[in-house]
Amino acid sequence: MLAGMAYFFYAQSSKRTLPDGLIQANGRIEGDHVIVSPKIANRIADLRVREGDTVVAGQILAMLDDSQANARVKQLESAANAARAQVDAAKSAYAVLKKEVPNAIDIAGANLSRARHSAAKAQASAQQAARESERVRMLVERHFIDAQRAEQADLALTAVRSDEHSAQDAVRQADKQLADARLGWDRLQAKAAEIAALEAQLAQAQAALEEAHSVLDDLAIKAPSAGVVLTRFRDKGEVLGAGSPIFDIVDLDKLYLNVYVPETLIGKVRLNLPARLYTDTFPDTPFAATVKTISSRAEFTPKEVQTQDERTKLTYAVRLYLDKNPDHRLTPGLPADAVIRWKEGVEWTRPRW
Repeated sequence: MLAGMAYFFYAQSSKRTLPDGLIQANGRIEGDHVIVSPKIANRIADLRVREGDTVVAGQILAMLDDSQANARVKQLESAANAARAQVDAAKSAYAVLKKEVPNAIDIAGANLSRARHSAAKAQASAQQAARESERVRMLVERHFIDAQRAEQADLALTAVRSDEHSAQDAVRQADKQLADARLGWDRLQAKAAEIAALEAQLAQAQAALEEAHSVLDDLAIKAPSAGVVLTRFRDKGEVLGAGSPIFDIVDLDKLYLNVYVPETLIGKVRLNLPARLYTDTFPDTPFAATVKTISSRAEFTPKEVQTQDERTKLTYAVRLYLDKNPDHRLTPGLPADAVIRWKEGVEWTRPRW
């Protein structure tokens, strides 16, 4: 009889003992909390989720009043469009000048060259006429020819000198035309400077418009990550200050299990050891986890631990982070059992309570 009872208690004890190299523990799944707050002060126009709702990253959770922001965007869009039109008009004028100025300079240069050539010919003709007039005058004084021939030579000289003066006037006019044409380069540079100034104004207008769009985008309060809404702090119509909390979300991609390991076993637990989590919700699916945190201070075992004798022992808190949460099947609050493998090669075994 006594032997049978001893065997019974031994069998029950052995059932609860895992192979050497494995440590079992339990706790509840928790997650990293994210407090969702607005960047700017405003009034809540719409709330789209409640406590317990599952959300995905980027999902709009709430909308703040956007009437003023929309008006600001429209105003700045008009200003940016006007600035862009000024830049386009200035660039068109610059393109025209860029073609006209070289052509004008070429034409003025050709005119000046022709005028100088004509002036040179007129000057040569005037010099020839002056020599002819002097020769005729000498012949008249010696009575070789009559005085009428001298008058004719003087008239011819006067006409030729008039042509010379006209040619010189044409040179001066052509030279002024070339100088005016070359001033086109100054106008071209001035137009380029005007374009640069207008483009700077356009850049300022576009920057202001982008800022206004950013403010408008910030009025849509979005989920920073996938998770579950644990708390909704505000109601529709409330006016918020910048940074005031609206939602408390738990990130479903960063879940962990807090467990407590007895001081007799804590020396075997190291960072980055593999672990497996088991839940009643998915009894046939173990979830891979990793030891990421080991407390350096001992504490009494929490009351949630299974057996009474274990509750009186000093334990160390160990945090096991899930490697993955497929389809976000695990959520905060689920009880879970864990097996930590501290010796390589040991076959995984379910917890035995």
